[in-house]
Amino acid sequence: MATMHATFSQESLIDEPIARDEPRWYAAYICANHEKRVAHQFTQQSIEHFLPLFEAVRRWKDRRKRLQLPLFPGYLFVRFALRDRLNILQVPSVVRLVGFNGRPTPVEDHQIETLQETLTPQLKVRPHPYLAVGKKVRIIRGPLQGTDGVLVRRKSVWRVVLSINLIVRAASVEVEADDIEVI
Repeated sequence: MATMHATFSQESLIDEPIARDEPRWYAAYICANHEKRVAHQFTQQSIEHFLPLFEAVRRWKDRRKRLQLPLFPGYLFVRFALRDRLNILQVPSVVRLVGFNGRPTPVEDHQIETLQETLTPQLKVRPHPYLAVGKKVRIIRGPLQGTDGVLVRRKSVWRVVLSINLIVRAASVEVEADDIEVI
């Protein structure tokens, strides 16, 4: 048993109990098209969660309909203490928690806060392909002041792509050129 402890640093042994007891945001990978169902189940169980949605218009031959769709299909964010992860994994349609080496990895609080702030009708948030390269910019004015992202231009409109690295997903938000600066 002493040899097992030798493989861990003293620092990790000290931090482990704190990390297990402290509620953090985690990304849960969900079965396809079950995001709203899982969010409803979390609500019923009083589990804190966040499902970013955006409004889209879908067209069929005979009609148009406004729908609330997941911003990151297949993912939902859940806030819990790591020791309680079994409660999350037992919810039907939750496949796994996103992480590395078999351990769930927390999403940074500021990334969740930024996402929550962007989900207003006036900001027109839409899904966007994840970009690993591009011009890094910082928003210097408006409700997202201080937020960093990647600048793209779509149909003569400037947008900043906000990336969630852990789940390899991104969303873009419309901005004015005067409200951003290159980092």
